[in-house]
Amino acid sequence: MSRLRKSPRENAGASTETIVERITTAVLEQRLPLGAKLGEEKLCAVFGVSRTKVRQALNRLARSKLVVLKPRRGAFLAEPTPEEARQIFEARRVIECEIFAQFTRTASEADLAALERHVQAERRAIRMDDVPLRNRLLGTFHVRIAEMVGNKVLTEILADLVTRSSLITLLLQSTQAASCSSDEHRALIAAIRARKAPLVQKLLREHLDHVERDLADIDGRGSEFDLADALGPAAAERKSKAPARRARSGSTPSRGRAPSQP
Repeated sequence: MSRLRKSPRENAGASTETIVERITTAVLEQRLPLGAKLGEEKLCAVFGVSRTKVRQALNRLARSKLVVLKPRRGAFLAEPTPEEARQIFEARRVIECEIFAQFTRTASEADLAALERHVQAERRAIRMDDVPLRNRLLGTFHVRIAEMVGNKVLTEILADLVTRSSLITLLLQSTQAASCSSDEHRALIAAIRARKAPLVQKLLREHLDHVERDLADIDGRGSEFDLADALGPAAAERKSKAPARRARSGSTPSRGRAPSQP
């Protein structure tokens, strides 16, 4: 008996890696609300693939805690609770303190110059009110340092934590908060260049603390959205042209500082 052939549509469909990347990017760029339902049928249509491939991608996202798989209900974007958020940032402190300690000892001038260019890109995105870009750059600053240290395992762990952190800050970020975070990145680079290890550790902890102390503002209510629109190829371009999101009403910055993006 001849083997069944895949349809041309499935052959031309996205890879599992592409599906994971597109959903992750949509989270980082605030195109999917907390708790969003990721319907298998719609994902199959968006990416032109079978349910098997969609389920592989959803299982991978579930392992990184970006997606929650609920029996008989399907897949949903995670909705972190304040307690989960505190645990994520506690893990980030432990991992990043070691990464930054190593980087302070080994950072080359080329590494620091690359980070300075990264911060310049952050500042441009902030000035242009490009919310998706600034959100992604503020998070990947930390991942870039892990990559420069050269420990692939720690880099993968941190990348997952930074992505999960983005879920927590989706409803908290404001232009003021983004600007504060970018300023803190500059201060970290200066301390690393001076090889002031204790100061680097202090600045890093303060940087992450600014987010954690505002965790009481986490709100899982999601707005209406269209999955195909959020994950489509042109979604990022449309999002980058949209006006910057305003800070949530009723949110009071702690100690005179707006909630920060990690």
